[in-house]
Amino acid sequence: MTTTAIPLPTPAPSRRSAFDWVFAALVLAGTAYAFWRYNGSMDGYEKAVLLGSAPSLIALGWFWAPLRTLSLVVGAASLLAIGLYSGHRDAFGADLAVAEQLFLLKYGLASQSAILWMSFLVVLATGFYWLGLLTRSDAMEALGTRLTWGAVGMALIGTLVRWFESHQIAPDIGHIPVSNLYEVFIMFTWMTALFYLYYEERYRTRALGAWVMLIVSAGVAFLLWYAFSRSAHEIQPLVPALQSWWMKIHVPANFVGYGCFALAAMVALAALLRTADARSLWVGLVVLPLGLVAVLLGFAQFGALEEKTITGLHAWARKFGGVGVFLAVCVALRERFTARLPALPVLDELMYRAIALGFAFFTVATILGAFWAAEAWGGYWSWDPKETWALIVWLNYAAWLHMRLMKGLRGAIANWWAVIGLLVTTFAFLGVNMFLSGLHSYGQL
Repeated sequence: MTTTAIPLPTPAPSRRSAFDWVFAALVLAGTAYAFWRYNGSMDGYEKAVLLGSAPSLIALGWFWAPLRTLSLVVGAASLLAIGLYSGHRDAFGADLAVAEQLFLLKYGLASQSAILWMSFLVVLATGFYWLGLLTRSDAMEALGTRLTWGAVGMALIGTLVRWFESHQIAPDIGHIPVSNLYEVFIMFTWMTALFYLYYEERYRTRALGAWVMLIVSAGVAFLLWYAFSRSAHEIQPLVPALQSWWMKIHVPANFVGYGCFALAAMVALAALLRTADARSLWVGLVVLPLGLVAVLLGFAQFGALEEKTITGLHAWARKFGGVGVFLAVCVALRERFTARLPALPVLDELMYRAIALGFAFFTVATILGAFWAAEAWGGYWSWDPKETWALIVWLNYAAWLHMRLMKGLRGAIANWWAVIGLLVTTFAFLGVNMFLSGLHSYGQL
């Protein structure tokens, strides 16, 4: 039996380059400036996080070289935006209305402008990845990669500038932008895309970009719908339950997990289209989603449900119907869509690494969430619907990893399991907000 070698990254040089040391010096200088400029606005926890962030960012930049350029560009652009705001001060702080007057802010660096650029670049990158896939053009896929880097950069700029903007509205309004669905979907977008870019370089293949960026584009579509239908892009004060420093670490840790699980599911989908028999693909990817649409519509039509729930079911039915049609096209044209995919051992290894990393962070997030719950509600666990479904997600991936490590789980079962795992995760994140209520009802759609 022959095996296919899995490409690994080029070993890092034993000696640091001049750029490495310049990057480290700039990070340390930025940290020192932050302490000097904002020391009075930070508590002990925030100072500790800032101190820990500097060596962490340096280590990450040395481990993965593209992060150095990304960090410097994002830092410089964010400081430029802050400088433009700070040059126009009102009685409290920066005059946010100047964002409508200054060209760079209005069309590029204000948080909302940057996030719209992020959304545009994500969709454009996805399109070029698919053009590269269909035309077998390396140049198209390379352009998709560059656009994805641009989207990640604009997302991070938008996040940092939004953080600054929130502090300028009024005392005690400012907060890290991870407090509502709009803000966390921005995080999901850049985090999932960044993980993909890392694995793209590590395994030296761009063929998965078309698949992974689909889930990122779906996140962007939800983000835009949510922003414009609920005015969610407007910065709002935190509700009491979110006024905790636990939020600053619980939510990002959760979204490392969500991003990795999403990436793994799309890799698994690509692997299934390449290897599974046609009958199982038609049943699992087309018949079942469309059957679920029929069930949802039946509940909406004949069930004794609330009007809000019926509206939500119709919305989900349309989404599943669209997904079913797209998957039908993928199954019908699967030979063309999977011709440029890397070898199956590479796909399997990438999926495993993504799930393992996501599971580790999701575990940490669940533990942090328990501490947060004890502080906010007086108990570590209350079997709230959100908590219950988070436990289901954790058990699902714990079982997947156990079966792989102990029983050698591979192939179609592992791939189907990863795809279904994303559906479970999506319901835990969004479905609970739509159809159930509990202590986390402040996150309802």
